[in-house]
Amino acid sequence: MNVKTRIAVAGMGYVGLSNAMLLAQHNEVVGLDTSPEKVALLSCGESPIEDEEISRFLRRDDLAFIATTDKARAYRDADYVVVATPTDYDANSNSFDTCSVESVIADAVAINPRAVIVIKSTIPVGYTQAIRRQFEGAHIIFSPEFLREGRALHDNLHPSRIVVGEKSARAGHFAELLRQGAVKKDIDVLLTDPTEAEAIKLFANTFLAMRVAYFNELDTYAGMQRLDARSIVDGVCLDPRIGGHYNNPSFGYGGYCLPKDTRQLLANYGGVPQSLIRAIVESNDTRKDYIAGSIAERSPSVVGIYRLIMKSGSDNFRDSSVQGIMRRLRDKGIELIVYEPALDSPEFMQCEVVRDLSQFKARADLIVANRVTSEIRDARSKVYTRDLFETD
Repeated sequence: MNVKTRIAVAGMGYVGLSNAMLLAQHNEVVGLDTSPEKVALLSCGESPIEDEEISRFLRRDDLAFIATTDKARAYRDADYVVVATPTDYDANSNSFDTCSVESVIADAVAINPRAVIVIKSTIPVGYTQAIRRQFEGAHIIFSPEFLREGRALHDNLHPSRIVVGEKSARAGHFAELLRQGAVKKDIDVLLTDPTEAEAIKLFANTFLAMRVAYFNELDTYAGMQRLDARSIVDGVCLDPRIGGHYNNPSFGYGGYCLPKDTRQLLANYGGVPQSLIRAIVESNDTRKDYIAGSIAERSPSVVGIYRLIMKSGSDNFRDSSVQGIMRRLRDKGIELIVYEPALDSPEFMQCEVVRDLSQFKARADLIVANRVTSEIRDARSKVYTRDLFETD
């Protein structure tokens, strides 16, 4: 693969920027975003998101990467257009909001109809086939992403697998582009039909949500029975079929992927017998009810919410589980204050944002932390958490 492939990546969030960095090692990549602020940062070699590997790559001088807000500049000469725009879950339509994906496809087809369009955004099962009918003659394939926020580029450099939703030479070439940029050498590559690839993404994330829900229910049981939850988790995970990973209790699964992917998969089950997927979604709500009740039982005057983010190394708190806890506590009439350095506003969810950590710790009777860090260990006697292992 001596000739450099020209690639446009639409959307400079975790998925788009991590793929852009991966691909720019051996190809000419143009990153497109609607935010002039993001593009300005990228043009100065600064990352607009918190990801250690992305920040390191942006300081390299051997990457063929530029950022722009100009659609024509991004798409005009591209061999591939990678779509990595947000697809938030719309509760009203009971499905992902794919408007941003369709907008990118429409622009790319109008500017460069020969380009192969690779959807990396998470989409419903059956979407690729439907969008191909809508844009007849366009070259559209789907390739699911399996990334963690804050570790997105690391996960692209060391992928567990590469999946492309088409059995074709162009799909194989795109898979090779991803494999070429990876550090890991022995990577499982699966070329499958687009609908199966869409299902792989949703079922994989729902399995992870199920594992989170399982250990959270174990922790709830232990708490109500006054048992040592950590001992039970350790004992259960000694079974090699279960393993000691992804087993740390939390306030519930949250973040950008798991909540919306489980709900979307549940919606895709219309007319198909099932009970497990619905139970996973319901279990997550039950867990938040239990956590909020446990906090309220302590009769705090002021509850401090320490960080809104889901995990360390991330600056994204969209749909984080602690927000569900906050809503429940607020409904109980409990005063809340928030410590979140990633917030610019003086309030969040009608709660005061306290920027000084020492003041935050002094004012809160109880500090609610989904994950414990060294910043609050000196206030451990005040901390309420279900973080048994201090891992994400």
